Parts: sequence; C-alpha cells; structure tokens
Amino acid sequence: MNDSQDTAGVIAPPPLLYVGTLAVALLANWLRPLPITPDAITRWPGAAIAVAGLVLAVRGRRTMTRAGTNVNPYKPTITIVDSGPFGFSRNPLYVAMTIMLVGLTLAANTWWGIIMAMPLLLLMHFGVIRREERYLEGKFGEPYLAYRRRVRRYL
Repeated sequence: MNDSQDTAGVIAPPPLLYVGTLAVALLANWLRPLPITPDAITRWPGAAIAVAGLVLAVRGRRTMTRAGTNVNPYKPTITIVDSGPFGFSRNPLYVAMTIMLVGLTLAANTWWGIIMAMPLLLLMHFGVIRREERYLEGKFGEPYLAYRRRVRRYL
C-alpha cells in the first residue's frame, strides 16, 4: 500500500472545516446580527475558552509529533497515540477545535457560531472521525480496538 492509499480518506482537512464554519458564522453575523447578550459580556470568557482550546490543541499536536506519527490526516498514521490528551479522548485535537470555535463564538457574541456548529459536528463525526476509526481499526486491529475500549471518542 502506498502513502496515498494509507490514509483515512477524510472529506476535508479538519482545521479548514472549523475555520470555514467560523468564517460563515461571522459573515452571517455581519449580515444579520444575532447576539447572545445585548452587552457583549461574553467577550472575555469566550476568549479564555478559546485559549484553553488552543492549549489543548498544541499539547495534542506535540504528543502526536513526539510519538512519531503524522498529524496530517492525508498522511499515514504510524502508531496509535494513547498518552497525553489521547489518554482521555481519542480525538483531543477535534475537541480542542470545537472548544476554540465555541470560545470564539462567545467572544464574537453571536449565536451563528452555535447554529453553524451543529452541521459541522455532524460532518466531523461522519466525514472525518468515523472514517479515521475504520482506517485505524483496519491498520492496527486489536491494539486499536483495545484503545477504543479504554478511551472515549470525545470526552
């Protein structure tokens, strides 16, 4: 199997899906504002939540890099990573991006980010995560299944 076949076949790069969703939400808010609160008190808590998501994403990426596997879903997975944040979630990078999206949505004080998150999360579940799970099960077999039994998909 060559490298182009040894991938999960995700529908799009996950960061692009999240950035695209945020961009659409901000555009929708510009066209038709839909504030969460009238006085934008969500700005600083939202920023703090986004930073927490960023910290988790950086930690998850470093954990994958140190384990010697590819972060890019279009490249082969080299090993199952089960340390660091992968010890409590099989998808900490996607959880982190969701946390960042929610935080930035609160910081922008718009319901549009929450509304747009619903189809995004369905797209991520079926178009990315389920495909990755099938790929990892086929590539690693029982060691991946054991990891799946030990660690939750999300939180």
